[in-house]
Amino acid sequence: MAEPLRILTLNSISAVGLKHLPAERYSVSTHVQSPDAILVRSQDMHTMDIAQSVKAIGRAGAGTNNIPVAAMNQRGVPVFNAPGANANAVKELVLAGMLMAARNLVPAIRFVDTLSGADEEINKAVEEGKKHFTGIELPHHVLGIVGLGRIGSLVADAAIKLGMNVQGYDPEITVDAAWSLPSQVRKAHSIEEVVRNSDFVTIHVPLLDQTRNLIDAKRIGLMKHGAVLLNFSREGIVDNGAVLQALDARRLKAYVCDFPSGNFRGHSSVVALPHLGASTREAEDNCAVMVVEQVRDYLENGNVRNAVNFPDVTMVRESPFRLGIANANVPNMVGQTSTAVAQAGLNIHNMLNKSKKDIAYTLVDVDSPVPSKVIDRIAAIEGVLAVRYLPSGAL
Repeated sequence: MAEPLRILTLNSISAVGLKHLPAERYSVSTHVQSPDAILVRSQDMHTMDIAQSVKAIGRAGAGTNNIPVAAMNQRGVPVFNAPGANANAVKELVLAGMLMAARNLVPAIRFVDTLSGADEEINKAVEEGKKHFTGIELPHHVLGIVGLGRIGSLVADAAIKLGMNVQGYDPEITVDAAWSLPSQVRKAHSIEEVVRNSDFVTIHVPLLDQTRNLIDAKRIGLMKHGAVLLNFSREGIVDNGAVLQALDARRLKAYVCDFPSGNFRGHSSVVALPHLGASTREAEDNCAVMVVEQVRDYLENGNVRNAVNFPDVTMVRESPFRLGIANANVPNMVGQTSTAVAQAGLNIHNMLNKSKKDIAYTLVDVDSPVPSKVIDRIAAIEGVLAVRYLPSGAL
């Protein structure tokens, strides 16, 4: 039996997830030389010297901003994440945020913390002060959701069950997400339509160049007076300066987010939580299980599921001899690969090729063992980034 594959963990990864790496096949540690794969949560890898032995990186969460994805593209290394595994945890925090804002719970708690004296004095102060914290109830108010993926859909469903009217916008909604979206959600045709008509606005989109400062001064200026903005997505999605100006002008009632900032400190209308979105035992377990299974399937079978930089490519094994090939997404790569295999007298049993932006990935099952010289020949093709030979039973 071959030596166990080496897995480097950069953060504390849930033991529930790590149990999916059998001890007889995998060596898992925070100190590993020449790791085959890396599992990470929040540690910043941009300044890290990532070993050339690394074949895959798994992020036990959704965002991959802490991973040098572009550099991994150049090496043909997939970066996996766990989309949706923490969705329920984030949904619950969004609901908590809406309730905190609707019922003025944070300023009310701060008020109570200032009270002193005997109970009689405290009770008198409470009766005089509570009128300043009168809130609203959620039913019949409008919740606007920007981003209708797994989290957005769960938030919509929960809000509807609380009696709210929900409208949503997502120009890139997937078929699966559309199927899971409650039928009562009213489709908006733009972000502007969402922010203009909503009492509460919650954002659930990834942080990309095109989504940075998605909610800016112009869009905040369209919001209802007294509206509440919630951001449990990514810090850069919302322009903090524009939010503070709107709060000070009393256009916004409150901003509830998961991203503290020095500019928010002490502001009575800001509720900033310490990045608690996925901080539940259940979410940490779910994320770890999901990403570990994906990394393991890639290492053992070459299958790719939920990689942010690779296409999804999964193929049932019909032969024990498999090649996994990552290459630049340019013409004639499949043809050159097939030629190299054919010239070696090997019969292709099955092949699957897909592309995603600049990366293409191919799985090739052949009917007999693949000599090392064939692998070297494929690796030498201009544009090929990585070649892996994956005979079943090799571990």
